[in-house]
Amino acid sequence: MNHAPIVPVVLPALAAALMLLDRRLTAQRLLAWVATLLSAGCAAWMLALAADGWRGVYLVGNWAAPWGIVLVVDRLSALMLALTAALSVVVLLASRRCDAAGEHFHPLLQVQLMGLNGAFLTGDLFNLFVFFEVLLIASYGLLIHGDGRTRIGAGLRFVALNLLGSAVFLLGASLLYGLTGTLNFADLALRVAALEAPDRGLAQAAGALLLTVFALKAALLPLGLWLPGTYAAALAPVAALFAIMTKVGVYAALRVLSGVFGMGPDGLASPLLTGLSALGCAGFALATCASLGASSLRRLTGWLVVASAGLLLLGVGWASERSIAATLVYLPHTTLSAALLFLVSGRLMQVRGADGDDLQDEAHARQAVPGVYFALGAVAMAGLPPFGGFIAKAMMLTATLPEADVSAHPTTGMALVWAAVLIGSLCATIALARAGTHLFWSDAAIKAAQGAEHMPAKPGRRDTFALGLTLMALAGLTIAMAPMQRYAQATAQELLEPSALIEQVLGTTQQPSPHTTPPEPVQ
Repeated sequence: MNHAPIVPVVLPALAAALMLLDRRLTAQRLLAWVATLLSAGCAAWMLALAADGWRGVYLVGNWAAPWGIVLVVDRLSALMLALTAALSVVVLLASRRCDAAGEHFHPLLQVQLMGLNGAFLTGDLFNLFVFFEVLLIASYGLLIHGDGRTRIGAGLRFVALNLLGSAVFLLGASLLYGLTGTLNFADLALRVAALEAPDRGLAQAAGALLLTVFALKAALLPLGLWLPGTYAAALAPVAALFAIMTKVGVYAALRVLSGVFGMGPDGLASPLLTGLSALGCAGFALATCASLGASSLRRLTGWLVVASAGLLLLGVGWASERSIAATLVYLPHTTLSAALLFLVSGRLMQVRGADGDDLQDEAHARQAVPGVYFALGAVAMAGLPPFGGFIAKAMMLTATLPEADVSAHPTTGMALVWAAVLIGSLCATIALARAGTHLFWSDAAIKAAQGAEHMPAKPGRRDTFALGLTLMALAGLTIAMAPMQRYAQATAQELLEPSALIEQVLGTTQQPSPHTTPPEPVQ
């Protein structure tokens, strides 16, 4: 049996437990690097295997589905694992200055990674809820790391909203279990498809409840108003890690809608997809407009994260092979771009103070870091050439053309999608250009830098390396755009035709124990 699928879950959990036994910061840093690099290597290996069509089904405790816990690796989960691993390395590099601001930073970080990896690997709805709670509990601690009234207030709001989301999740999962008697994704797909007419409406109601929770996790407007203030309150490396938390909601929506309810014209997800595409389209446009009034680089980046959630869920809601492929191309790009901007804002605050990335007060503005980091991050986040976000947005627009393979169910009109994406992208470009001008190239910033009594602090090697590594990852995604598009296309095909994965999950049998002697045949 290939035990690789369990490694990204067990390794961070084991590292976190060992860190609690040895609370010396140097020991925790060493354990964090060992666990993170090993998990990253395992994720890279599974990504390479998945690219060749490999799918892994791991029976935890050797209990067969649908009764036991199942971990599943396919192209989608392998992509998300690799993205999480890459981001965790960057965050660990950038956290050297802030991990001593309070206790248990590294154990919480490892528990967060455990929850993220588990959510991407789990093959049943209940354990998706469990891993949601694991990563959220860790995120509460990371959010308030370093104390401060602002962080405590943001943390309380964050906890309250997610507790409400967890309650709604349980309602939706309970309703589905009452209708089908199972929560395994593969088994649910078969039983939901076989429901009679009276029960199909209840199943759609359960799907609507779950989709509401996923939209809250993904920060889709109007459920995403909490995100800019919350992420702005967190430490920069923590906010960079949180850039992938919203993508868990996008992943869950894509996994459940395609693998349980069916995204075809006859699938139960059809009416849900119509509303999702409309909300995604409106959410992208409204969030980018709101970014024009952001008071700091942190809040600006937060609004753009909300906007990216709208565009990603628009692609999911359109429910065609091309739109899902565009979503999967755009997802890693926007995650790394947001992480880069959060790290830039953190560097500004290290040099200038707590309000170092303020976009309203010019009294403290001076050159703190090379403007190239922000400039390239802004180009990438806005989805402009030469970075791959431009290609992903072009793919999204192409998916709405009449000649594209658009699904039969009605969705948001092509004209509205084009208008929202183009106008929203223009607003994001203007907001980022305004921020860059104010922070680095305005007359006030130059005069303040020339008249400063003390020279700005030079970026630390680890901070510079973290920024450079993130830029390299974005450049790598752009250079490898052709294989990335092929990978995304194959992933979209798997999601829209999940029968092979369903058969593999339910057909995976228990492995005989090496310590058990097989019974002798009866004479």
